[in-house]
Amino acid sequence: MGKRDIPDIVIQRLPVYLQALNQLLREGRGIVSSAELGHLVDVSAAQIRKDLSNFGGFGKQGSGYNVISLIENLRAILNLNQIWPVVVVGVGSLGQALLRYQGFSRKGFEIVLACDNNPDLIGTSISGIQISDIRNLEADLGRLNIQMAILTVPAGCAQTVTDMLVSYGIKAILNYAPLVVKVPNNVHVINIDPVVKLQTLTYYLNSED
Repeated sequence: MGKRDIPDIVIQRLPVYLQALNQLLREGRGIVSSAELGHLVDVSAAQIRKDLSNFGGFGKQGSGYNVISLIENLRAILNLNQIWPVVVVGVGSLGQALLRYQGFSRKGFEIVLACDNNPDLIGTSISGIQISDIRNLEADLGRLNIQMAILTVPAGCAQTVTDMLVSYGIKAILNYAPLVVKVPNNVHVINIDPVVKLQTLTYYLNSED
């Protein structure tokens, strides 16, 4: 089965499994059953077995999964056996917070470039990253061999900036802009709008149940 044949929802669950397995490893666990792993991530044991079967067999019936081996396999599947350079495009309040966040480097991602069109920001540094002029983005991306971008620009320019990123060779975008951007089939986007998530949560508040 090729990468294109694996449902996106399956790929989205793999990092959740990986996070739980890392916690089990820190607790000294060597073996975990699909039922135990499912309990940790709120997914059925059958779903976990089905998800993992897309990539081959990682355990034996009745004996569970070797935690270290499954971690290694999931990291390989997710291409996490390397450090991925990332660009942050848009250095407003959210972009600056992401630049200051230290968790990316511990998980295999390194923000190596940040850019903006605000002359008051260009040339300044945040957490050791100097803010570049977005007009130099194409050259900077090529020089640093970046394929992944975090987009934190206003909705009004999000699609234009996305088109520019795609034309410069970006293949994966984490989009925080409050707009669902359109990209070609060979580019992957995950949209993260906190307001939309909060609006989803309010459905469950003040209910009759």
